[in-house]
Amino acid sequence: MVRYLKKGPSVQEKEEQNQNVRNIVEDILKDIEANGDDAVRTYSEKFDNWTPKSFLLSKEEIAACYEELEDSVIEDIRWAQTQVRNFAQIQLDSMKNVEVETLPGVILGHKHIPMESVGCYVPGGKYPLVASAHMSVLTAKVAGVKRVIAAAPPFDGRPSPAIVVAMDMAGADEIYCFGGVQAIASMAIGTDSIAPVDMIVGPGNAFVAEAKRQLFGRVGIDLFAGPTETLVIADETVDGELCAADLLGQAEHGPTSPAVLLTTSEQLAKDTMAEVERQLTILPTGEVAGQAWRDFGEVIVCDTVDEMVEVANNLAFEHVQVMTEDPQYFKDNMQNFGALFLGPETNVSYGDKCIGTNHTLPTRKAARYTGGLWVGKFIKTCTYQKVTEEASLMVGQYCSRLCAVEGFAGHKEQADIRVRRYGKK
Repeated sequence: MVRYLKKGPSVQEKEEQNQNVRNIVEDILKDIEANGDDAVRTYSEKFDNWTPKSFLLSKEEIAACYEELEDSVIEDIRWAQTQVRNFAQIQLDSMKNVEVETLPGVILGHKHIPMESVGCYVPGGKYPLVASAHMSVLTAKVAGVKRVIAAAPPFDGRPSPAIVVAMDMAGADEIYCFGGVQAIASMAIGTDSIAPVDMIVGPGNAFVAEAKRQLFGRVGIDLFAGPTETLVIADETVDGELCAADLLGQAEHGPTSPAVLLTTSEQLAKDTMAEVERQLTILPTGEVAGQAWRDFGEVIVCDTVDEMVEVANNLAFEHVQVMTEDPQYFKDNMQNFGALFLGPETNVSYGDKCIGTNHTLPTRKAARYTGGLWVGKFIKTCTYQKVTEEASLMVGQYCSRLCAVEGFAGHKEQADIRVRRYGKK
């Protein structure tokens, strides 16, 4: 039996919030499409109080950002990017071009083609999320994307030096300082000063995620990466202090970030809830994390491990941290998740910042049908075929008859003309 000791907002409440976001984003996109740079500048001033002469950073401005950082910070960024680059390269190496003779004279294949241009969004209004530069820009470059542009909002009234340096070190070809819907729209739709891209990637708040949703089709997107979600699956092998730290560590992302504890131990559930309240009094980001916990936090108690697997698959959360007697069981049996963190030795923060896996992951149940951002998201797998005259004669006869079944006369003639020509030889 599944019991809720703490419940989050209802589906109806969530939908009302989503509808409000949809309406706001739709209006902004229409304005930017109609008025271009002028509209972008208006929204940047309205939402970020930021109206520079140019949103595109110059080489001198980028160099100045390096000067502001201590060497140790730059080295830490370099170390993290090495881990992300290494894993992305391993993923790329697993993707092979294929060419095979499936029948005598019939050659079929596919080839992997990097996209021409990609826009990478790096959140940075509330916190300067340096790691998002590694995850998007660097991964796109490993995939072979020719033009990678990157955008992040101003932080404390100016470009974040750490974000800019991370974007530059990752290989961004153009770096812009603006955020929110106006940044997504500028990269996807294009303006007089910004050439549009073929795909938009990167996490963001509800407005950024909605902008990507509305623009999907006009451009490609990686996935719906809205407010951070974290699910901690735990049993009596761990304690409430650890569970609370892992819940609040992700709840601090924003006031709408769901943090859920799923456990078979009612005692652990109660201990964790008490520990959350204690840690909120000392956590520097406790105000934001506390609001997320109060409004979106949940505590769910199950009777069995299999029940926990069922609930976890139904939630289909972005981050799933497993701290149980047998974490491997969840790896073997869970199907819907963005990323798994197995055992108390690891945690979501490692994946978020530096261990090498990508932190741009599906939210809002998108994990039911997609994984997270990876090097393959920047690559199109395109098929081709070539056949000999003898093979065309043989395949053409099958194709002709099958076209007749469907009533496609033009398709049938494509096959028949080849059967007539090659059958005479």
